[in-house]
Formats: sequence, structure tokens, C-alpha cells
Amino acid sequence: MFAVYAAEPNPDKPLDALRVGERPDPEVPDGWVAVSVRAASLNMHDLWTLRGVGIKPEQFPMILGCDGAGVLAGGSDAGSEVVLHSVVGDASVHGDETLDPRRTLLTEKHQGTFADMVVVPARNVLPKPAGLSFAEAACMGTAWLTAYRMLFTQSNLRPGQTMLVQGASGGVSTALVALGRAAGMRVWVTGRSEEKRELATRLGAHQTFESGERLPERVDAVFETVGKATWKHSMRSAKPGGTIVVSGSTSGPDPSADLQRLFFMQLRVVGSTMGTREELAGLLRFCDIAGIRPQIGAELAMTDAADGFKQMLAGETAGKIVFTR
Repeated sequence: MFAVYAAEPNPDKPLDALRVGERPDPEVPDGWVAVSVRAASLNMHDLWTLRGVGIKPEQFPMILGCDGAGVLAGGSDAGSEVVLHSVVGDASVHGDETLDPRRTLLTEKHQGTFADMVVVPARNVLPKPAGLSFAEAACMGTAWLTAYRMLFTQSNLRPGQTMLVQGASGGVSTALVALGRAAGMRVWVTGRSEEKRELATRLGAHQTFESGERLPERVDAVFETVGKATWKHSMRSAKPGGTIVVSGSTSGPDPSADLQRLFFMQLRVVGSTMGTREELAGLLRFCDIAGIRPQIGAELAMTDAADGFKQMLAGETAGKIVFTR
């Protein structure tokens, strides 16, 4: 079958490990289902896989892609339109599969979605809302689910409070802006360029600022995915008793902790990783009811996947990059 995959780990030149070609058709174990992929979205996780982060060398070649949407390829429900949940864990034991120490994502142990077909546990498919296109639904499983958990599970924000999103144009950031606005928050956003800040405004941000710019007032919660480049600003932007929710560190994972400010201002720093199947179901319902649609910055044929990877590596994103079949 056709697939976009990582041939081997390449920490220094990840795109040199990218291949577009044929891979063996997958087998379907008991309790798993095959999904014919219609659309799949690109995540930073795919670049980390190309670098060899979070995956053992013997797992290569690895088909890339955590997220996807398509139709069930067999069984009594064949033809049903579904959205994929990419966290593979034991929810029956741990309740929250993101806390399962043996959890994994597609592309870490199991082949991913950038292919004609993907095989996942039966519980990892959810019905696709009719109002979402396949391309839109393919954005939900990682970036939008991460944003949903950050906002509604981890932040403790209430409608009317103020949130700051660090970074204006990535998949998680654009999702946070749209979800926060729909949920009744006052949404502030930082961005490196006027173009990125204008995008945040179009998506619903009430006010935008240059990266590192002093805010008019401190905020109730900061949403942090950038890391080292924005951490100092995040710590100084939260009001006493405020919350900083962290789900990534794209600019580096080693910010100064600033412990004096942390304890003196009684700040809460909360980690957040992906989300549960139940949270994905809630996200899909919320988007359907509220009429929210993901910002898609580029929609490319899967055969042109290399172009999408180049855009992400260069930071040239304006929402999600989606590959379609």
C-alpha cells in the first residue's frame, strides 16, 4: 500500500529520513479494526519520529501520522465514517489512558496514518460528526485534543476569565484560540509576526501582542507550548494564584524555573499530555454544537507530504497541515 514513512532515525537532518512509497499491507489483530484513511494531519511529533525521539531504532521503518479520519474497511460497520484517537493505552486499568505508564501513540510502536490503511484498537475509533469534513476531523486527535484537555481539564478557567496563548499560528495554539473564544474566555495571544497575530485575530483572539511584550494586566492562565523562548514571559504574565498549563517545549525543554516567583505568587504549573477518548468525544460534540472548525493552513495530497514537512520544519505554519488521499 502507499505510505509516507521514516526509513531510519536522523537526528540532524530529519527530512533525509522521509520516504514516500510502498509498504506492506497491515494485518488486523483480534480487537483491532482497519480504517481506510481519507485525511491525516501533520504534527511536530512526526518530526520527532524522523529524528528518532520516542521510538526505538528497531521500530523503523515507521509509517508516520498520529491523526486521521476515514471509513471503516471491514466488519458490520464497514463504510462508517470515523475519527481516530491516537493514544493507545489501557483505560480499563488506569481510567485515564494518558496516565498509563505503558501508553503509546501511533508511530511509536504502531504504524501511523499517512497511508492507504491504518490499523488501530476498536476503541480508538469514534464516529465522525457529519458537519466535519474528513480534513477537519483529521485535525482533532492530537493538536485539538491537546488544546481541549489543556483548557477544559487542566486550567480550571471559567467563562469571562483571561487566558494567554503563547504563539499564534501552530495547531495547538489556533485550537486554543477557537475553543477559548467559543467557551466565553477573554483570549490574548502572542505572535512573532504581524501575519501570525492577524491570524489569531481572525480566529477570535480579543487582543494580540508581540512575543515578550508586557501585557496590560496579568492573566488567569497561560497556555505554554513554546518552552525556553517564552517561559520567562509566561511566568511574569500570570496573576497571583494563576495557572500555567504546559504541553510542549518546541524552542527547548530547559527553561529557568524561577522558583521564587513560583512560590511567592503561588502559581500553579500544570503538565498536560494529549487527552482521553472521552475528551475527544467531548471535543467532537463541542465543535459540532458550537460550529467550530479547525484552521487548516495547508491541504496537500499525501504524495506531496515532503512539502508539508518542510513547511513545519521552517515554522511556516498558519494552522494545521493536512494530507488527503
